[in-house]
Amino acid sequence: MIKIDYPSYQPKIKSVQEKEFIFDELRKQWTLLTPEEWVRQNFLQYLVQAKGYPSALIAIEKEIKLVDVVKRFDIVVYDYNSKPWMIVECKEMREALDEKVLQQVLRYNINLKASFVVITNGSYCYGFTGTGTKFSELENLPLFPARI
Repeated sequence: MIKIDYPSYQPKIKSVQEKEFIFDELRKQWTLLTPEEWVRQNFLQYLVQAKGYPSALIAIEKEIKLVDVVKRFDIVVYDYNSKPWMIVECKEMREALDEKVLQQVLRYNINLKASFVVITNGSYCYGFTGTGTKFSELENLPLFPARI
């Protein structure tokens, strides 16, 4: 398991017709505040503020086609060559990070071929590196690679 020390973060939150919305700093838009979105926004702040990942190279909730089914990934961090470098699957805090969650992100990674896969529910975080079906667990999230 990877220990995450979340940075201080004061999100912008507003209520509209009895629903709460959080401002997504990276996408520059208001998003419905769900338990999973809370985890996603805090993890994004961790990646950008604590780990120094470039916000311009992070994609959030984009479609991915798996055979003939369209899914949406939570977070993909690209390298400077626009290749997927890390994929992150976020779950709400009450959801266990089990084999089902890991298999979900690994299925997404069949197409993306990112070097790193991460699953988090805000309280717990696991990271893996590898290719194909051979992955090893990480003790820490990697530093973002320098521009070549």
